[in-house]
Amino acid sequence: MKLAVVGATGLVGGEILEVLAERQFPFEELLLVASERSAGTKMTYQDKEYTVISMADAVAAKPDVAIFSAGGGTSKEWAPKFAEVGTRVIDNSSAWRMSPDHKLVVPEINAHVLGDDDRIIANPNCSTIQMVVALSKLHERYKVERIVVSTYQSVSGSGKKAVDQMMAERKQETPTMAYPHPIDQNALPHIDVFFDNGYTKEEMKMVNETRKIFGDDSIRVTATAVRIPTVGGHSEAINVEFAEDYTLEEVRELLSQTSGVVIQDDPANNLYPMPLTAHKKDEVFVGRLRRDESNPNTLNMWVVADNLRKGAATNAVQIAEYLYTQQSVEA
Repeated sequence: MKLAVVGATGLVGGEILEVLAERQFPFEELLLVASERSAGTKMTYQDKEYTVISMADAVAAKPDVAIFSAGGGTSKEWAPKFAEVGTRVIDNSSAWRMSPDHKLVVPEINAHVLGDDDRIIANPNCSTIQMVVALSKLHERYKVERIVVSTYQSVSGSGKKAVDQMMAERKQETPTMAYPHPIDQNALPHIDVFFDNGYTKEEMKMVNETRKIFGDDSIRVTATAVRIPTVGGHSEAINVEFAEDYTLEEVRELLSQTSGVVIQDDPANNLYPMPLTAHKKDEVFVGRLRRDESNPNTLNMWVVADNLRKGAATNAVQIAEYLYTQQSVEA
């Protein structure tokens, strides 16, 4: 497989390269791709020096798979050009997620929807991914009817400029502002732009993407997304109402059977998921499991994952692994 990583010089691009190495992804040729201003620069990856190439040169090279992490505008412009030469594009931006003509994929849940004609595949939003992974088997068993979710999201989800702002504030330096307010020692209930309904784009992503991934528009979802001063890892307080009742014992058993989920649920010994311990991990961590005593058939859970890993890079690489497996089977 000839593999291209588009946006290789960025925060998520670097994480994609780390995940590829850790998972020993079987590419035969690797293309590191970035904007025109970065083309020609050198990068060392796995003890080999690469020259970063431009988007146009990458299209001309006709890679089998291109993992995009270069922003929505770049994806809208360039993903179709890669698709035209036969490349399977896995895109990390929001450009294609809600398009009815493109699949939105979390491999543990719905990789089976992918066909040979799917040339542009959307990677979901980081917050959505960890939530649906945690809920997938519970949804199969009890049917999710309503989700109330509050997120506590790391500054790394906003990119390097946001991390730099927080670090400068901690050193009491004058930062270049990525946010409209200070972020260190603060919490901002404001992720992405506000819509006319009062919700942010990030919050509505969680509503719409959850329904699309589960293939069920009847699921009611409401979200509040908050940025907090952690470097890596998103946390979510999820209140989920099911059509059928459950036992906590069965919930734990189903979660233990869910691929990619690790249960950390022993509050008596101070064991519960935290962004600090989820950092650089590929799994989704679930804990604080308890019945909502105010509403029937309703469960409270606390879900944490590294937003640059399962929330972006790892999920994209897992999709590439699925494509590679299908290619090998067909061969």
